[in-house]
Amino acid sequence: MTEHHQLNLRAARASVLAATVLILIKIAALLLTDSLSIAASLVDSGLDLLMSLGAITAIFYAARPPDEDHAFGHTSVEDLTALFQALVLILSAIGLTWSAVLRFQAEEPPQLAAEGWGILAMALSMAITLALVWWQGYVARQTGNRVIAADRLHYMADLLPAAGSILALIASKLWGIWQLDAVIAVLAALVLLKGAVGIGRGAWDALMDRRADPEIIAGISAIADSWPGVISWHDLKTRTSGSQIFAQLHIELDGQLPLYEAHDIGAGLRRAIRQAYPQVDLIIHKDVAGRD
Repeated sequence: MTEHHQLNLRAARASVLAATVLILIKIAALLLTDSLSIAASLVDSGLDLLMSLGAITAIFYAARPPDEDHAFGHTSVEDLTALFQALVLILSAIGLTWSAVLRFQAEEPPQLAAEGWGILAMALSMAITLALVWWQGYVARQTGNRVIAADRLHYMADLLPAAGSILALIASKLWGIWQLDAVIAVLAALVLLKGAVGIGRGAWDALMDRRADPEIIAGISAIADSWPGVISWHDLKTRTSGSQIFAQLHIELDGQLPLYEAHDIGAGLRRAIRQAYPQVDLIIHKDVAGRD
């Protein structure tokens, strides 16, 4: 198992553990306060747990080595899972907005109690969520895993409703204002929707074999341009599959070189590109310079 897969699995396990702890905290807060905003946050944490369990299953499957039926590995499952997560996130944003509309239309304010304990519980849940989001962000930047990025987005979206729950409890206790959490819920839904569309678009592009990030393509090109023994190169083609990038490159060499020297040039170039971009699985074709 590669270092990237190990990082992804650590992040997925952390999200499952965090979601479980958050659910327990919010159940206690709900029993103490009878707050609808905390109830909504509890439901969202339940959804987080389901999403995180799906994420860790996908990452375990994606880490399986290539086999006879899947010669290029199993990383496409990451894109399928991320696409599903994006759809769930969009539905969550719609549901959050609808809940806010119903809250605005409520004729009687909710009867809240033990606001202090509720505030403490939600503050603790936010601290746990912030720690998890930081860790997932680090892993997503290191590995490019869309499943982790989608899971992180969902937890980030939890922060606004949690903050809204705290503000709603404070506003209700001090001033009798109970509509504030609905306003924050709408803002959270907009953030969630924007991020979900981005995650979904990235997963869809990968499933459609879209090319790799232009910066990675430019980096590979720069390494090939400067590599000793390579006279020129052409036909650099890339495609993404989950957090993996598959690439092929034709290099032109002196036709008089012994086979072992030509092999060493190609192998050295491949190692240099893999060192710069570990997620790239590269095939190099060697051509004789000046010949079609």
